[in-house]
Amino acid sequence: MKYIQLVKASAWYDLIVTAPFALPFTAKLTVELMAQIDQSMNLGGYVPTFEPFHFIFTNLLGSLVIIWSVIRIRHSHAVMGLYDAICRMFFASLMMYYLFLYQATPVIYFFLIPELLWGIAQFWGYFGSDESKRNQGAALQRVI
Repeated sequence: MKYIQLVKASAWYDLIVTAPFALPFTAKLTVELMAQIDQSMNLGGYVPTFEPFHFIFTNLLGSLVIIWSVIRIRHSHAVMGLYDAICRMFFASLMMYYLFLYQATPVIYFFLIPELLWGIAQFWGYFGSDESKRNQGAALQRVI
């Protein structure tokens, strides 16, 4: 798979997984579904009751990820994969923080594992791809 195809595939994944968090009514259903999964599987994690204040930030994050996904789909460049990999590692770190420090629901692993895998694949692909080497050279010329 070419690196740009990997970047686009990760963007499509984000678009599909994050879209339910972007709108108030779908975010509410998604959070409720996560709580139901936690309870039905007897995972014992913590899922707080979401209030409008929580949903504001949920919707903002969902809408920002959708915009970032569309940018990567429509204007794919190797460096976008690098930026996305950095974001994914940051997001994964936050997920692990809440999982381990606050005993958040293990349902979070359904988000954490793909986040780590996409991030690793994009880091690996970026530094090994010919496209990134061409972009690094062009970026260096602009700096000089």
